[in-house]
Amino acid sequence: MDSSTNLPSGIPFSQISIMQNMGVIDYCRTSAAVASGCTAGILGLTGIYGFIFYFIFGALVSLALAVAIGKDWQKYFISKKQFVTHGYIGGVFTYILFWTFLYGMVHVY
Repeated sequence: MDSSTNLPSGIPFSQISIMQNMGVIDYCRTSAAVASGCTAGILGLTGIYGFIFYFIFGALVSLALAVAIGKDWQKYFISKKQFVTHGYIGGVFTYILFWTFLYGMVHVY
C-alpha cells in the first residue's frame, strides 16, 4: 500500500485525470449551490431552515453523484470520500450569495 496516495502499489493512475474529475465534481457542486440558493431565496427560507435546505440539497447531490459514478469509482478517484465531500463546505458561500440576493429581490424589493 502506498501511504501517500492510499492506493495499492502497482496500480497506475493519472494525477491529471483525477484532478480533472475533481474539477467536474466542483463544477457540479457550485451549480447545485447556485440552484439551491436561488430556490431558497425565492421560497423565502430564513435562518436555520435555509441552511438545512442547503445541507439536504447537498446530500442529494452527493447521492446523485454516487449513483452516477456507480461501483467503478476507483477508476476516477483515489477515495470514495473525495467525490462525496469535495466542495461541500466551499459551496456554502456561493449558496449564501444567491440565497440572500434572490431573497432580497423577491421579498424585500
